[in-house]
Amino acid sequence: MGEDAEHGEFAAYVRARQRRFVRFAFLLTGDVHEAEDLVQSAFARVYRRWDSIHGSPDAYVRAAIVNEHRSWWRRTWRHREVVSSPLVGARDPEHVPDERDDALWRQVLALPRQQRAVLVLRFYEDLSEARTAEVLGCSVGTVKSHTSRALAALRGSMQEVER
Repeated sequence: MGEDAEHGEFAAYVRARQRRFVRFAFLLTGDVHEAEDLVQSAFARVYRRWDSIHGSPDAYVRAAIVNEHRSWWRRTWRHREVVSSPLVGARDPEHVPDERDDALWRQVLALPRQQRAVLVLRFYEDLSEARTAEVLGCSVGTVKSHTSRALAALRGSMQEVER
């Protein structure tokens, strides 16, 4: 496949899947603009390896987003890039929690980042424990313990909110 065909294929993929990945990143970060930056960085990484990705690239992109998010947290500084590509034009995730979801959303955002990532992958992306462990680069046991702790924390905090 020629370079122009690969670029066209990648551009079509980005246009078709970008909003979904921005929503996914939004659930990880809690910030629309940070989610957009995260997805842009992940797509840049994926583009460099586009010709070597076989099958569905969704899992590869999802892992790139999670890994990029993890590396951003490890840095003591953050950089902001200017979005100049029409391919990275999504501004609003399709679902931003409304007032009804606000209390739960605040509690999810208050979870430690690894617990939040496990919940997003397990329940939003509907990945198995094994696949979640693979994406996060940890053991299945770690996924189980993070899930258990996160759900227990949410149950406890939501009971306090309801009182």
